Amino acid sequence: MSQKSGFSRVLTKREVLALAFGAMIGWGWVVLAGEWIREAGSFGAMFAFIIGGLLVTFVGLTYAELASAMPKAGGELLYSYRGLGLLPSFICSWTIILGYISVVSFEAVALPTVVEYLFPNYMQGYLWTVAGWDVYASWALVGIAGSIVLCVVNYLGIKMAAFMQTVFTLVIAAAGIMLITGSLFTGSTVNMQPLLTGGMAGLFTVIIMTPFMFVGFDVIPQAAEEMDIPRKSIGKILIISVLMASAWYVLIIFGVSRALSPAELQNTGLATADAMTALFGGVWAGKLLVLAGIAGIITSWNGFYIGASRLIYAMARAKMLPEFLGRLHPKYKTPYNAIILIGILSSIAPLFGKKMLVWLVNAGGLGVVVAYLAVALSFLVLRYREPDMARPFTVSKGKLVGFIAVLMSIGMALMYLPGSPSALAWPYEWVIVLGWLALGVAFYAAAKMKHGDEASRLLHERVHDNM
Repeated sequence: MSQKSGFSRVLTKREVLALAFGAMIGWGWVVLAGEWIREAGSFGAMFAFIIGGLLVTFVGLTYAELASAMPKAGGELLYSYRGLGLLPSFICSWTIILGYISVVSFEAVALPTVVEYLFPNYMQGYLWTVAGWDVYASWALVGIAGSIVLCVVNYLGIKMAAFMQTVFTLVIAAAGIMLITGSLFTGSTVNMQPLLTGGMAGLFTVIIMTPFMFVGFDVIPQAAEEMDIPRKSIGKILIISVLMASAWYVLIIFGVSRALSPAELQNTGLATADAMTALFGGVWAGKLLVLAGIAGIITSWNGFYIGASRLIYAMARAKMLPEFLGRLHPKYKTPYNAIILIGILSSIAPLFGKKMLVWLVNAGGLGVVVAYLAVALSFLVLRYREPDMARPFTVSKGKLVGFIAVLMSIGMALMYLPGSPSALAWPYEWVIVLGWLALGVAFYAAAKMKHGDEASRLLHERVHDNM
């Protein structure tokens, strides 16, 4: 990589794969596997994730080609600028930052929530109630402590963050393999009945959930400037990570459905933990699975710390955000001010309780989908406008892939709009979206007034610098 960027080029292929895979699998599989099976049946849930994984792969392919062509921090900012122009690039980047920050903030709430499974009734010191949720001091302190630790790790360098990501991803994988193999030996095919429930409505209910389980592969472009791997490998690893996550979700559903009967699934609060307990005949196994869930929270949290900080840094370097956010630490080569900002936001999140953060995550999901649409459109535009652009990882039948990715992104966006079963709630979630957009308008207008066309010049240099 170019030494002009100031980043340390240190990430290996294994670390990049752990970064994306760990960010994608997170904690959702621990909490939601039982719900997926109840909604669509064992085979129906697995089939839904096969379809969802295939659809997300099309978006992933557009990212893979562009990340290999422009391997620089702030991926979406650069792709959408080169394909669509300055304003769309700001919108794309600003909306996905909302998505990143919402995940980072929610993990600060997920951690103390999961700890409650291991230590029931640990909540002490009532503080206040937010949106019907009682916030306790001990509960909030767990989330705040976790956020501070993640902030320090990321502050001290990408290599330390990558090491932690690899270790915790291995912990998740070990527990998942135990669940899957245990179900093969002590589970029962009879438990998998009925294979399908709820008809097409049940299948569609799970398919709607699948794209949001794969959010995380898009952190790879953010760290591209810190990878010590060939450009072509960036695209390959990104697609491999999506396929691995798809296989992971399918196999977890398979394992849980073999471990628990339909009656047991109806009465479980945490299906994966109960499945482990049933398969290995001890409460210890369920708690081990919950520990793996905590590891999933950490990997997702860490991945989005990296993604959010690099994109904020890139926007600040382009004079779109306050310039102090575009500084690298002279020793650790990290965007330390951006990391501290994310750390502050993440640390105050537990004080707002769980329901408030659910609204934030749902609003952030729309931001991620808007960014996916912008990247897919940029990919398609560049295929037509710049057919000779250097593409170390070239997607076969790119125009067809681009069209499918655009349609899929539009379909995902429609899920958030009024009339959809998963539409954003009014007024809470829409107020977050509209408030974030208003803040973005203020930043964009301020940057224009202060720096004029400087952002266009800087981004033009970045996207055409082959390093």
